[in-house]
This record gives sequence, structure tokens and C-alpha cells, in this order.
Amino acid sequence: MFPLKDAEMGAFTFFASALPHDVCGSNGLPLTPNSIKILGRFQILKTITHPRLCQYVDISRGKHERLVVVAEHCERSLEDLLREGKPVRYPSYLAPEVIAQGIFKTSDHVPSEKPLPSGPKSDVWSLGIILFELCVGRKLFQSLDISERLKFLLTLDCVDDTIIVLAEEHGCLDIIKELPETVIDLLKKCLTFHPSKRPTPDELMQDNVFSEVLPLYPPFIKPASLFSSSLRCADLTLPEDISQLYEDINSDYLAERSIEEVYYLWCLAGGDLEKELVNKEIIRSKPPICTLPNFLFEDGESFGQGRDRSSLLDDTTVTLSLCQLRNRLKDVGGEAFYPLLEDDQSNLPHSNSNNELSAAATLPLIIRERDTEYQLNRIILFDRLLKAYPYKKNQIWKEARVDIPPLMRGLTWAALLGVEGAIHAKYDAIDKDTPIPTDRQIEVDIPRCHQYDELLSSPEGHAKFRRVLKAWVVSHPDLVYWQGLDSLCAPFLYLNFNNEALAYACMSAFIPKYLYNFFLKDNSHVIQEYLTVFSQMIAFHDPELSNHLNEIGFIPDLYAIPWFLTMFTHVFPLHKIFHLWDTLLLGNSSFPFCIGVAILQQLRDRLLANGFNECILLFSDLPEIDIERCVRESINLFCWTPKSATYRQHAQPPKPTSDSSGVRSSTPYFPTECPDPPKTDLSRESIPLNDLKSEVSPRISAEDLIDLCELTVTGHFKTPTKKTKSSKPKLLVVDIRNSEDFVRGHISGSINIPFSTAFTAEGELTQGPYTAMLQSFKGKVIVIVGNVAKHTAVFAAHLVKMKYPRICILDGGINKIKPTGLLTVPSPQI
Repeated sequence: MFPLKDAEMGAFTFFASALPHDVCGSNGLPLTPNSIKILGRFQILKTITHPRLCQYVDISRGKHERLVVVAEHCERSLEDLLREGKPVRYPSYLAPEVIAQGIFKTSDHVPSEKPLPSGPKSDVWSLGIILFELCVGRKLFQSLDISERLKFLLTLDCVDDTIIVLAEEHGCLDIIKELPETVIDLLKKCLTFHPSKRPTPDELMQDNVFSEVLPLYPPFIKPASLFSSSLRCADLTLPEDISQLYEDINSDYLAERSIEEVYYLWCLAGGDLEKELVNKEIIRSKPPICTLPNFLFEDGESFGQGRDRSSLLDDTTVTLSLCQLRNRLKDVGGEAFYPLLEDDQSNLPHSNSNNELSAAATLPLIIRERDTEYQLNRIILFDRLLKAYPYKKNQIWKEARVDIPPLMRGLTWAALLGVEGAIHAKYDAIDKDTPIPTDRQIEVDIPRCHQYDELLSSPEGHAKFRRVLKAWVVSHPDLVYWQGLDSLCAPFLYLNFNNEALAYACMSAFIPKYLYNFFLKDNSHVIQEYLTVFSQMIAFHDPELSNHLNEIGFIPDLYAIPWFLTMFTHVFPLHKIFHLWDTLLLGNSSFPFCIGVAILQQLRDRLLANGFNECILLFSDLPEIDIERCVRESINLFCWTPKSATYRQHAQPPKPTSDSSGVRSSTPYFPTECPDPPKTDLSRESIPLNDLKSEVSPRISAEDLIDLCELTVTGHFKTPTKKTKSSKPKLLVVDIRNSEDFVRGHISGSINIPFSTAFTAEGELTQGPYTAMLQSFKGKVIVIVGNVAKHTAVFAAHLVKMKYPRICILDGGINKIKPTGLLTVPSPQI
């Protein structure tokens, strides 16, 4: 959108016609209210941008089918200029074919759509009337009432020369005769009665009269969109005199921001559309008792109450005052509107916002999103960073760890997902019209997908849902449509309602990263492996809860499939999904496991206190989940989870990267983009699914163990030493081999608890020299190392049974470590 500049924002209201209360559609559901239909169709108007057109900004729906439209507003209009003697209203400007159709309503019980004659050629007629008024210096049809005006316009079909008849009717024939022939010819073309003979706007632009005018107005070139193959800076020009740049910068910095941003901030600063209209007496209300009908039929038809005059159309535009917003931002310095973007190669999360906002960054997210000054700074910062995408991709990641301003969420998500290239050309090339077998299931699913949202429940929303989903199915022939894909599409479509190509591109980038092969025709092996790893994550982070759920048979297969198949979009409403995915998109494909565990931990007390049947009932109507707490705990769980503990052989193959360390930090932020690590000789090996299911605790790779132990090698496989970084031990390595094997070589810092004597017959831990140390590490990561896989799995299961958290097994056992030269061999006794 263009900057606000000298314009203002205005609002006007109208009512959509109400539908009968007892009428349902062919699908048995109530008909969609007309106000919601209008709300959906209105969105496309927000995409029409031109320097010489007022910009539509927003539409909101109120009670009783009331709609309020917000648009760029100029106080002085053509009518004002005409009144001043220098040079418009309807229905005088309506084309005859629009008047002839009358008021169209759907038939009583069939929500059919009738083709409307209004279109570009109708606008050509309206343009002709406006030009005629400008030429003669007066408004037309002022002496006629509305009905007479309409009748007169329809009788123009019977005349030979519309221009002459209009001029004679208004006593301005002499003025018309003095006009240049080129102007009269243009008026005749515009006011051609039959639309089939009337030129289109493109044809009209070829008229000779415009050859003199066009050089005065440089052609408007719509800037290239953010995600396109075109150069966004191709048409940038600098003035010959650089000092002109400083003269153009107004001290009114807010006026340099886009109308969309100003309106968003106006709402945050306490702006209320309905209140503004009430204050100007555009919206009037009267006591409800005065609106009761005298007589009422069973079908809802009422009699005896006159039509409320306040429901009639009033096209008055109310100017929205920016005083409250400007007063709120009076202490914001000019430098906040032009932040300096510096290159920062450090891996520490930080914010470029000024120091005054550093305190606000620590407040709860819900407060930050409602803070006008804070959002102003974040919006400006993200706007600058996104305009420099992909060059500033790293800084976008760093700022997204702090938070993502809601106004910039759609584009920011696309940047985090790495969307690039000619997305519109790719989307347009996909066949979305040819019928396919999936069409029927899509039609069934869409009316049930987040229909509490007015935008997604509109017919326009359904049509966009249909096209985006069908585009994904057609463009991925190796995958199939599964129920839940519509829910997965919903957040992207909502955020990019006027950009289907971007919604499709985001969805196409999201699924391979987090749901790789989930939509295969036979996805059972993928789902089963995923749920097994999730079970291990529950045991790793909350062994007591894991033990209880396993004892009552409440396994993830019974509740978690909708969670992961839809990435929680089937579980939470959109406003919670936005906050959840803001963090999800910063993590790798294993982060959803942590979200799942965090949800269970919020329900922990109720789950531990109930049996199987009660748990089933609990999840059939999931209680309210504190999503901010869920996000915080998910990040903490993610940072405590070794990278390889969530390894899945059916996950997306990792992409090559120059830096494969990717060590997770204990700070509540992700230190890097968190890619899945590439495979090496020390990585985890794939094992059969049945073997994976038999193990309660997750395996970790030798690579992870070496990293977490902070070991390094000097020379050729000499004695391993600790890295120079000083810190408390992150984990304890428990070697369960017999003492003779342990002495021959072991991992530095490990303790030896032989498997054969570790537990009593009752399953209790045998007291020994290292028992106290094992107990002191309860709560930290404990890695079980051995040379028999079955023994390590059983040992780990015993510790989980004893409620030891963060228990894991070294994949491949001690033999995986031997080739590295990292085993410590005690010096021989003399």
C-alpha cells in the first residue's frame, strides 16, 4: 500500500440484506449471511493500488448484518470543486444495464448466483457522466427525484444522440457545442447506451484525446512483489539533486507509513469504528422494546413495525481522527521510523529495537502485541528486513526469535520457510479446474474447517480453499489428500487471503519440512515411527506420566495423530496457532514432539488422576491450553533434547550445510536455524520399527555424545581431553559393561554399573559405589552405554520405571566410540 501522506482515513457503513432464518442450503447447513459473502468478496478490493485511486483498507462486520468499510479518504472531492466553480453521486452515475437489472435477490430456497451486468464497461458509462458534469460545470438530474432519474436514463435507448439529449435536458447545449471535437467524441464513446457497443477501458485509452494527456502523467508501474523473480529495485530512481531527498522527508513521519500500518496502529491506540460512527450519529439505536413487532408469524415474518430509518443507506463518510494515535506516538523519535540495519554475524539472539523498548520485549506476548509504540517499532523493522529478503534472512530469523508483529506475520512466515522465486507463475501454471477424484472429499472438508472465522467461512474463502488445496494435490502426484490437509492450509490462506500463490508456496514448503511423507497413500510406517518417537519423548521428559499412560494403555495412537497430521491446527483455533507456529517455524522437524509433550504436561495432573476411559473423554473435548506456556515449555524441552534423540529414518533427508555443529543452546531461543544434522559415520543408524517400539528410551548418536561430553581429540587418537569451555557436566555416562571391559577402555568421566548386578529381584537399584552419583544426576541427561543393545534398553527401562527423566541409550554401543580414539585407558600400575 502507498503512504498515507496528506490523505486521511474514512469509514462508512451499510447493511447487507438479511436472509430468512428458516432456510438451509442444499448441504443442510444454514445459508451464509450476506454480510459474510460481502466480507469475503471485499478482500480483493484491498489489492487495487494506484497513486490516483483511494485505497480500501478494511471491512468489519457488526450486529444485524451491519458492515463498516475503512478506506483512504480525501476531504475535498470533485463535487466540492464543482461547487466552487472549478468542476459525484449515484444512482445518477449508474449505467443503464445496471439500472435495468433492478435489485436481485436469491430465490427463496436456492442460493443461486446470477451473472451481474456490472463490469468495466459500466464504469466507462459512469466515467462519461462525470466527464460530462466537469465539461458543463454542473451536476446532472438535480431537478429529478431518484425514480425519475432512473426512468430518464432508461429512455436514452430511444434517442439518436445521448450527448445532445442530456445537454438539452440541462440547458447547456451551447457549452457542449463549444467543446473540441475530440472531447465530444470521447463523451459519445463513454455514453454509448448498449454495453455491447460501448468500448472497454483499454479501448478507450486509445482515443486521441489521451495522446495529449498521457505525457503529463508518467505511467504507474506496480512494484514487483516480495516473492517474485523480478528485480524489486529495477525501477528505482534517485533525483538529480540529492538534497531533494531531505526536503521530501516530512517531519510527520507517521504520514510516510502505509495506510494499512496507520490503520492497524490506530486500532491499537484505542480506535473504535462503531464508536466513531455513533458519535457522528451515523449509527443510531433505540430501546429494544421499541423494535418489537405487533404481529409475528411462526416463520419469523413480522408486521406492525415500520422500517427503522437507521437501517437505510447513508453514504456519509466519517473521517477517522488520528489525534489519539499521534498523541500516543508523540515521544517516538524520528530515528525509530528509519532503523539502521547492521550486519551482525553473531549467533546470539538480539533485537534491533531501541533501548526504550528493551523492557517491553520481556513482557508477555499478548501485551506486546497490544502495545502501540512497541508494534510500531517492530513493524517498521520487519518491513525493512523483509524488503531486503533474502539478503537479510539471518536477521529476520534473529528478530523472529523475539516475536513477529501480527501485521507482518504472513510475509515473515514465508521468509522463514525460504519461499523464493516466481511463485505466481508456478501457481498459475497448475491446473486447478479439471475434475479429480479428490474434489468430493475437499468439498466435504472445507465447510467444516475453521468456520468460526468469518473470512474462511465466506464463499470466497471456500473457493480459495478449493483452489489452493487442489493445486497442492495436482502438483504432488506422489502424495494424496488426507483429511486434515484443509486445516493445515487454513493459517496460510488466512494470512495470505489475497495471495493464493504465496499461501500455496508456504504450504508446499511447510509440509516437506515438518510432515515429510505424511501424505503418502500408505503412510502407516511413517505415522507409526513418528508416534513411537513421541512415546520415547514422553518417557525422556516425564517418566512418571509415561509410566501411567502405558499402564492404562492410553497410547499416542488414540489421541496424537490429529495433532501431528495437522500440526495442531485441528486442535487449536487460529489465534493460538499463530503464536504456536511463530515458534514452530524457528525449529526443525523434531520441535512438534516438544509441543506434544508440553500439551500433555499442562494436563498432567488430570491424566495421572484418571484411568483409560476418563482420559479418552478428556481428549474428546480438549480443555483450554495456555498457548504461551506451551510455547515456553516447548522451547525448554527442545533445548534439553539431544539432537539425535528424535531421529527418524522416514524424516526428510537433511540438506548439505557448511556448519553441521548445530549445538542446541540452553537459552530460551534457538541459536541457529536448527537444521536437521547431516548423516556421518557417527550418526544414528536405522533400526526396524519393532525394535524401536520395544525401547522405552530414545537412542542418541555417538556424535551427540561426543558433543555433549565436550570431548576433543589431540593428535592421532591420543588421550581425549575436555574442551577449554568450562561448565558443569551436561550429562552422566553410565557404562553397564562388566568391570573388566570397563577397565580396558571407557568414555572419560563415565561411571561403571555392571548390568548383571545393577538391580535387585524387586527391580530396585542395587546400592554400590556409584549409586549416589547416579542419583545426584537425576534430572540431567543420563546416557546408558553398553555392548549388548538389549541390556542397555532394559537398563534404561528400569531407570524410567524409577522415574528417572532424560534417560537415553547410545546407539551402536561402545563399539561406535572405539574407532574415534576417545576411550580412556587407565595407566598400568607399577
